[in-house]
Amino acid sequence: MADEASTPHKRDSIKSSVGSVAAQKRREHAVTVGKERRESLIRTKRLCRVGVSSGDADMPVDDDMSMDEEQSVLEDQTLKAVEELKHAIGYQGKGATQKRVNALRELRRLLSKSEYPPVEAALKAGAMTILVQCLSFGSPDEQLLEAAWCLTNIAAGKPEETKALLPALPLLIAHLGEKSTTPVSEQCAWALGNVAGEGEELRNVLLSQGALLPLARMMLPNKGSTVRTAAWALSNLIKGPDPKPATDLIRVDGVLDSILRHLKKADEELATEVAWVVVYLTALSNNATSMLAKSDLPQILVDRLASSNSLQLLIPVLRSLGNLVAGDTYVTNIILIAGREITENAIQALAKCLRSEHRVLKKESAWVLSNIAAGSIEHKQLIHSSEAVPLLIRLLSTAPFDIKKEVAYVLGNLCVAANEGSERPKLIVDHLVSLVGRGCLGGFVDLVRSADIEAARLGLQFMELVLRGMPHSEGPKLVEAEDGIDAMERFQFHENEDLRNMANELVDKYFGEDYGLDS
Repeated sequence: MADEASTPHKRDSIKSSVGSVAAQKRREHAVTVGKERRESLIRTKRLCRVGVSSGDADMPVDDDMSMDEEQSVLEDQTLKAVEELKHAIGYQGKGATQKRVNALRELRRLLSKSEYPPVEAALKAGAMTILVQCLSFGSPDEQLLEAAWCLTNIAAGKPEETKALLPALPLLIAHLGEKSTTPVSEQCAWALGNVAGEGEELRNVLLSQGALLPLARMMLPNKGSTVRTAAWALSNLIKGPDPKPATDLIRVDGVLDSILRHLKKADEELATEVAWVVVYLTALSNNATSMLAKSDLPQILVDRLASSNSLQLLIPVLRSLGNLVAGDTYVTNIILIAGREITENAIQALAKCLRSEHRVLKKESAWVLSNIAAGSIEHKQLIHSSEAVPLLIRLLSTAPFDIKKEVAYVLGNLCVAANEGSERPKLIVDHLVSLVGRGCLGGFVDLVRSADIEAARLGLQFMELVLRGMPHSEGPKLVEAEDGIDAMERFQFHENEDLRNMANELVDKYFGEDYGLDS
């Protein structure tokens, strides 16, 4: 049976009259956020300056040269290098092999030299046809490596330059096989990772030509550099929106074990690339999510979250854990069982991220906590009694707006529990009284005043909880004290009918007709 994309996004449990509704697809949220996070830290396409098996460094550039002059010189040198390569390819005399390798090395050096390599000049001079020819089977390894390196940096260019590699793709994929040396196969994987990073169209071409399986097999050994390059290329290849590649990848024999092994034991650089593979697996594929949830992955992710201080690693680890927790009830219950050590350790690790100076970690950890808080009564109690709550209350008042929204979902979800057979959730009054007593109501009133519809609804829903859940007449008094009435009056002429009606009903019910808003 074809795998369907994962859909739940359980943090929304206080949405829609504080009901338990899954409103957005985890796939869309996770892939979009993952892409934004990753590309802010590391380019989806990577220029290869030092080869995968070489200590060859870039040639120095004359510091006295202006950028325009340098670029002009590079382009002239590139045109000359391509002509030299054409001549070397046609040469059949003594030392022909070395002549070709030297010509390739000079072109590669030029394509590796600048922040803006002269790719356009190389393509206009006819480099692609010659480079494809240099990838032919039976060619010396050094020639294959230099040609693949040139192609890697061409693929790191503009979209039209990346698409120029189409004729080379079958050979690049073929050289991923076991008959190729490790340096050659790794350099080809790098080139293919750049192609996959360009977008869905080229990803589909690579998938149709069979790139996934040989790249997956490159993840199986313990060779750090090779696995790192293969994992990075795979994360580009499976990033969606089609869930099938993610499902196909997790079904490759040995891939699951290798993911767990590398995440548990590898250095942070390798673990980061593998973690991004897990992000897309858990974002896109139900089958992958289920298999990973039943493995040791949750424990490994929590351990990495608790022990690492690397932002590059923590982001995909946190996102992967969030994707697992945002799964359906069955998957969530596998991961989080109240009373288990892993659950308590996860909340502690998430609290650590809330204390971080990095806004990405704060927002992501709040998102994960909101999904846990949307779970069982036991999970809500565990969070409520943890060190995370005072951090969340402070963030609700002081954090940037996007973080406040995620925090509000956590605090709101701690105060409600689903009532079977009823759309109206059951209030957890002691949680509500405790949170309001610690000063969180003002933060929700601020959300009501925001221009963001989702945030305003969230604020109104929490105010409703306060109005109907606080003992005696304390709820209305607290809302008035926080200028909640004024905040609700902003909806008198609001274009959103649902919010207008919701505010009107709350005011009519709890404050009398004198406060009524026109609907």
